[in-house]
Amino acid sequence: METTRIDTRFAACKAQNRPALVTFITAGDPDLDTSLAILKAMPKAGADVIELGMPFSDPMAEGVPIQLATQRALAAGQTMQKTLDMVRTFRQDDDETPLILMGYYNPIYSWGVDAFVKEAKEAGVDGLIVVDLPPEHDDELCLPARDQGLNFIRLATPTTKGKRLDQVLKNTSGFVYYVSVTGVTGSGALDADAVADAVSTIKDHTDLPVAVGFGVKTPEQAKAIGKNADGVVVGSVLVNAILDSLDEEGKASDGTITAVTSIIEGLAEGAKAAKA
Repeated sequence: METTRIDTRFAACKAQNRPALVTFITAGDPDLDTSLAILKAMPKAGADVIELGMPFSDPMAEGVPIQLATQRALAAGQTMQKTLDMVRTFRQDDDETPLILMGYYNPIYSWGVDAFVKEAKEAGVDGLIVVDLPPEHDDELCLPARDQGLNFIRLATPTTKGKRLDQVLKNTSGFVYYVSVTGVTGSGALDADAVADAVSTIKDHTDLPVAVGFGVKTPEQAKAIGKNADGVVVGSVLVNAILDSLDEEGKASDGTITAVTSIIEGLAEGAKAAKA
């Protein structure tokens, strides 16, 4: 498979002796224009890799913050086509920051796998995280995505061990997303020592970078996790910042964009200090 923006960015962060900061927002939250403005502002704030959530009505792996973000986006009229168009617009000004679409298989299946991966690649998407497709079904989406030059990033959890870990890693590319807690996004308390052990175990099985998410909220946590991980993934705290910034009618306010970027700036500083 050809080198992707994801490969290049993780290699660059490694050369700088720091973990990559991977940030998540839901496309279309709280509305299309505001979401696009946030997306465009994230790299300058310190985001190395961006995960863009594909809104779906039944986000089973998500905690309340991202569930609510999805509801806001769908209520505002977000569609898969609008999400891909967001990527196209972003690429007009930024051809370097890796963009990953994260979500669930149903909307992709409804679109049609071959048509979706082709258009996603053409729009400027670099990778996919589809949380409800296990490796037993790699021929459904993982392999067609790879054939189009898209990284397919899989999740490993505290219970993914031994032969199962090898199976999960078989067709994974870009990086491995380690879910640090046994729960939904935004839940649980991080145990930096346990995460370090898990990252070490995964690295015994793959040369891919390992990024850690689910539960990272503060610069201090980003620093602690980044000491051993190749990437730190942050999502719920950012979508909560969007929620907290909305006005009484649930609309974006003048402070919505900066509410997100200020948190990213702090997290980026924490990540930069991780391996110092």
